[in-house]
Amino acid sequence: MPVFVLGFSAPMMVLPLISAVLWREDRMILSFSAPILFALAASLPVFLSLRKEPIRIAPKDGFLLVFLTWTFMSLLGAVPYYLSGEGLSLTDAVFESVCGFATTGATTVSDIEALPRSLLFWRSLTHWFGGMGILLLTVALMPLLGVGGFQLVKAEAPGPEKEKVTPKITATAKILWLTYCGLTAMLFLLYLLGGMSWFDALCHALATVATGGVSTKNAGIGYYDSSFIDWVSVVFMLLAGFNFNLYYRLFTGKGKDLLHNTEGKLYLLVFAVSSLLIAKSLAPVYGSFAEAMRYGAYQSASILTTTGCAITDYETWPPLAQGVLFLLMFAGGCSGSTAGGIKLIRHGVLFKQMGNELRRLIYPQGVFNVQLNRKVGRKDVVYGVAGFTFLYMLIVGATGLLAAASGTELFSAFSAALSVIGNVGVGFGAVGPGNTYEAFPDSVKWLFSFVMIAGRLELWTVCILFTPEYWR
Repeated sequence: MPVFVLGFSAPMMVLPLISAVLWREDRMILSFSAPILFALAASLPVFLSLRKEPIRIAPKDGFLLVFLTWTFMSLLGAVPYYLSGEGLSLTDAVFESVCGFATTGATTVSDIEALPRSLLFWRSLTHWFGGMGILLLTVALMPLLGVGGFQLVKAEAPGPEKEKVTPKITATAKILWLTYCGLTAMLFLLYLLGGMSWFDALCHALATVATGGVSTKNAGIGYYDSSFIDWVSVVFMLLAGFNFNLYYRLFTGKGKDLLHNTEGKLYLLVFAVSSLLIAKSLAPVYGSFAEAMRYGAYQSASILTTTGCAITDYETWPPLAQGVLFLLMFAGGCSGSTAGGIKLIRHGVLFKQMGNELRRLIYPQGVFNVQLNRKVGRKDVVYGVAGFTFLYMLIVGATGLLAAASGTELFSAFSAALSVIGNVGVGFGAVGPGNTYEAFPDSVKWLFSFVMIAGRLELWTVCILFTPEYWR
């Protein structure tokens, strides 16, 4: 089945291939043609053999299928990088591809603007497809083969609680993709209005809505030095980091659900407080609160939503501003969004549980529940959140130690680990603004690639594959 999914990657590469032909980038024509032909050759026999055969996927099988699909897609997506003639090793090519599909704004390329335009387009396009999830796209098509899709979405969808927007998963996929495409189109037009070229506007729109961090410029969005573009980016980063299920409720006349949504209110509160704290710290640096707010809001939205863009070197900022950004790397956006990280709903659950434990010390016989969206939450949600958060920090610690063992400075190693598992891309130290992951040894880059996929798939999907019970 993962081989069959590769067949859907062929249409994804057609647009970059056409752009390579139009821009007469001969080397890139081959770079895209080769994986397209391979994907079709590998998947067509499988498609023909399974077309009339109903396939049943158990929830257990969904975990393996999701992981293999993301892995296969990342490996195939690395081919254009490797064949581009830009000097990227196999390791760097795979790293770049994983960064794309995992919506991680990291890179090993020091001079982005020297890359062929078709390859820059491919970087942004992998972000865009990875943002909603390759599987969510294929779930709408797999019923043609008799494949039930909800088992796949349960394994891929981000957040502690999985729910279908509509009873049919194909309808869910269509609704979410329409919303996703609509946001992309609006942002593309606004970037054009802000003075970007059509190519830059398209690439940045694809990356921003996916909460990815790639750009066509070495300086990123900061290249344009435009307050209009910065504020537009802030708004759409926040929209992309919001729970897409709530958009459906808004469009169907259930807008009051947004007013009672625990995670949504926490999301906006964290952004507002972070932006104000950073702006207050930066006001003496930039000379006015308005200008300080522009930079504070942008970087807060960028790190909170795990977009990972930077419009300035925030490592030169005062310690308070840097500290706020560092803490935001532990946050993540909303569940059911394109953002990575722990997700704020989990922080909200743990915060409420902490309050309950304090009250239990005062009233030992009391019964206390965690309420979400004005409803009593299930106890198993609290257990699941606690287990996930511990696993998340455990993997950050292990990844940071392994990176440090390779010779990387300690703070940079843990900053990089936190950045890749949360799909942020930028961090502090060696992975701060303006730096790349090029200096890391190949072994660490492969580790980071694996961790990025695990983080993008919410850890459980990947970690369960390493338990003996799963294979029994």
